[in-house]
Amino acid sequence: MILTLGLVTVNAQKTFKADAAATKIIWNGKKIGGEHTGTINLKEGWVTVDKKAITGGEFVVDMTTIKDVDIKDDDMRGKLEGHLKSGDFFGVENFPVSKLVITGSTLSADGSLKAKGNLTIKEATHPVEFTAKSSVSGDIITWSALVTIDRSLFDVRYGSGKFFPNIGDKAISDDFTLDIKLAIK
Repeated sequence: MILTLGLVTVNAQKTFKADAAATKIIWNGKKIGGEHTGTINLKEGWVTVDKKAITGGEFVVDMTTIKDVDIKDDDMRGKLEGHLKSGDFFGVENFPVSKLVITGSTLSADGSLKAKGNLTIKEATHPVEFTAKSSVSGDIITWSALVTIDRSLFDVRYGSGKFFPNIGDKAISDDFTLDIKLAIK
């Protein structure tokens, strides 16, 4: 394996297992007048690389691990985390995992990959696309991507102006981001 233009190149198709402990997923959600940031854990996953492209993969995220990192007060942080886990948002009691299935990728001129896949949250599945770049350190390959997700597509409606047009300054943005550093080996 070699690193070329920020891409991992292999001579033949190879499947890499995700290192869940080394993978970092940081979420960010915005509302009028503020935002919250936190973490969520990868449960398991794998990715298949053929030459310079990702040809497939599957990643399972443990939704029960949603944590906030910006609220300092323990009680307030606990309330937000509980609300995010409730049926108003991700309903983790009924939907403890979310899944991303990679269906392919194309190489960009700048050396990044445009990845395509299907994201499932709360049993709703929708296509997603995002740009990923790789780096290598020892035997660990890290794929970095910033993924923007429209939560309203996945029946996460709380505070959404799409579903509650008179919500005013209590609106929460439908888009949230995941800043992913996926470690594979």
